[in-house]
Amino acid sequence: MSKQKFLTTNEVAKELGVHQSRIYALIESERLPATRFGKSWLIEAKDVELVRDRKVGRPPKAKAE
Repeated sequence: MSKQKFLTTNEVAKELGVHQSRIYALIESERLPATRFGKSWLIEAKDVELVRDRKVGRPPKAKAE
């Protein structure tokens, strides 16, 4: 039986070099799977790869015609 390794939002933020609020946004947008445990979110270590190569920054605003 293999054991799953879980990370906190803070650990994932440090690993990706982003603020913890960005991790919450990724969870909320369902781009980063997470499990609620009490008041905290836990992320499986393997799932971090789903967002590691994400585009940095905000998407460009649509140009008015």
